[in-house]
Amino acid sequence: MTKVLISKALNDYAEKYTTPETPELAALNRETYLKIHSPVMLSGHLQGSFLQMVSHMVRPTNILEIGTYTGYSAICLAQGLIPGGHLDTIDVNEELEDICFRYFRAAGLEGKIAQHIGNAREIIPSLNKKYDLVFIDADKAGYTLYYDLVFDKVPVGGFIMADNVLYEGDVLLPHEEQGRQAKAMHAFNEKVNADPRVERLLLPLRDGIMIMRKIAV
Repeated sequence: MTKVLISKALNDYAEKYTTPETPELAALNRETYLKIHSPVMLSGHLQGSFLQMVSHMVRPTNILEIGTYTGYSAICLAQGLIPGGHLDTIDVNEELEDICFRYFRAAGLEGKIAQHIGNAREIIPSLNKKYDLVFIDADKAGYTLYYDLVFDKVPVGGFIMADNVLYEGDVLLPHEEQGRQAKAMHAFNEKVNADPRVERLLLPLRDGIMIMRKIAV
């Protein structure tokens, strides 16, 4: 589903000059590729380092992640939490719960990360807190709904990020040639682009990350 949009050589060069993965992240990366279906869904070294850097800059009290997969991005995002901070992460696949918890514990984060297994459409409204940082990386058809569901939970000045917004570059294809996922991503990008309540930046990092800063209710 996800491919690197820059050349492998440039990606490898960028990773060379990026702080290396921690041993826990490197082990999770390896185990995911060895044992888990669709390992390209993993954020990976470069994107994970970006998420970690953003979290350190924001210094969030609460983070919401929609789409846990094997927990790599959650571990990266949790690094920037202030003391006493908390990350809620949602995934529909209960089969991945154990590998996530095992690596959360290995990273010393089991007390900072809460796993929610089930449908994000139902879980998000039940979370009664404000989130300084939200990361959306789940089913692409659900992005516009997830955006609407989390928006009021983010204070003015808070951030929402969304992954895969370039969808392997297919958002550039004529509409009639786009697949269902690319159409969903393009529709999401159009929605955000037309929303005066956010400032936005679309970065061509990995499969595209949209960063939105809430500036109005």
